Amino acid sequence: MRVHLVNPSDVSFGTAVITPRWLYVLAAATPSEYGDPRVIDETLDPIDYDSISSGDVVGIGIHTSNALRGYEIGRQARKRGACVIFGGIHPTLYPEESRELGAAHAVVKGDGDLVWSTVLEHSKAGTLLDTYDGGRVSGAAFQPARWDLLPADRYMWGSVQTLRGCPKHCSFCSVWRTDGQQPRQRAADAVVREIVDLRRMGFRFILLSDDNFYPVTMEDLMLAERQGNTARLEALKEIRRERFELMDLLAKLPDDLIFYTQITMEAAEDPEFLKAMNRAKIRGALVGVESVTAEGLKAVFKDFNYAGDKLVERLKEFRKHGVHILGSFIFGLPTDKADTFGATAELAQKADIAFAQFVMLTPFPGTVDFAKWEEKMASDPTRIAGFPLTRYWLIPSHQRPKVYTPHPSLTPDDIRVGTQATWDRFYSVPAIWERARIVKSLKAKLLFVLISKLYRQMYANTGIATDSARRTKSTFWARLISRPCRKLFVASPMPDLQVPN
Repeated sequence: MRVHLVNPSDVSFGTAVITPRWLYVLAAATPSEYGDPRVIDETLDPIDYDSISSGDVVGIGIHTSNALRGYEIGRQARKRGACVIFGGIHPTLYPEESRELGAAHAVVKGDGDLVWSTVLEHSKAGTLLDTYDGGRVSGAAFQPARWDLLPADRYMWGSVQTLRGCPKHCSFCSVWRTDGQQPRQRAADAVVREIVDLRRMGFRFILLSDDNFYPVTMEDLMLAERQGNTARLEALKEIRRERFELMDLLAKLPDDLIFYTQITMEAAEDPEFLKAMNRAKIRGALVGVESVTAEGLKAVFKDFNYAGDKLVERLKEFRKHGVHILGSFIFGLPTDKADTFGATAELAQKADIAFAQFVMLTPFPGTVDFAKWEEKMASDPTRIAGFPLTRYWLIPSHQRPKVYTPHPSLTPDDIRVGTQATWDRFYSVPAIWERARIVKSLKAKLLFVLISKLYRQMYANTGIATDSARRTKSTFWARLISRPCRKLFVASPMPDLQVPN
């Protein structure tokens, strides 16, 4: 019995940006008696079905966007006599769908770190259950990844997780519902050990793949203090203390390491935290800006963000502390107007953010937005390829609408064209060159232009706002650029690197 772990994807680039962490975490959770799992990441290359034999176990992890491809793999694996197990955010929400459409023998809900070994044991014994609930494991129980199984020369960045969960409640995000609002932090020394393993292999850029690296805000602390909630205040202070402990250890690692994470904009009001990030070599962060207007932020329950000039000032605060921002913006909010696209591109450039992504509003399962949309669409009899629009992930990609939710003033084409035009404007060569002033040398500026263009090819032209011809062309160029680009991110291995105290 051999174990296969599969990350499904409709698009294969040959080289990927970030290691898909969950694959290697489940590989670590696989008991040694089953041998080393075969890890298949389809963002690199499509799966070879001939490698699957009768009696093997095929674990498939899916989110909503790659569910349809995952189900296809599940059916093919079961035809070959394999035991098919589904896990991930989407099966946690829709376990029956994985059984009906993905031919799953069993579904794992929640975290797989601890329950995966039980699933394999039951599969071997022929006592497999329909459903397993891994729950939400504590930070102390997070499995370190089996990075020794990584294919050589295929990934640009490593990835390490320091916590799960986010205390926010944004209407478009499911994380706080699936991973919970209570941050579950890993011990700092466990995180650093894993980072050292990656640097020994030559990885220099590492993503701290957390739901929210800044789980306790200054406002949280002040509110608990005003309420006289001593227990709450002490718990928050402990979470914050552990964040600083981690950053202190990161600061002791080799200077050529560069970390990147995901954070809320409120960190801009916490100079002590930003200084610690700088010392820890956290040079970049994804910040969910979402909208440049106060009305738009209120619509997605994110009114803790600023808008307009205040937003620009807040984003620039990160830059002052050496943290470069990848800003994420959403188009298609009910408050958006025809001039929103241009205003967003202008603000993104004015705010000195290094990179940006512009996504169309998509109601994802498990979110507040999806629940409202599903209720509103309950009486709509329309079917596409046999499925209602509220199950859009089951519709073949070439038949899916470009926009899912009706807008009060913009047509679907308005939103699609406006989104793509904003990508084009922000990633035009003159705009990229202007932003390249964040680096010093001419060589570094040229590399910044190359990386910006690669990012655009891999993300802007593969989303729902693009047609199939543009997507195919983009994939070709991304494959062409990505392999030589990888050399910019890695360094010579440091096999003798020690874990700092």
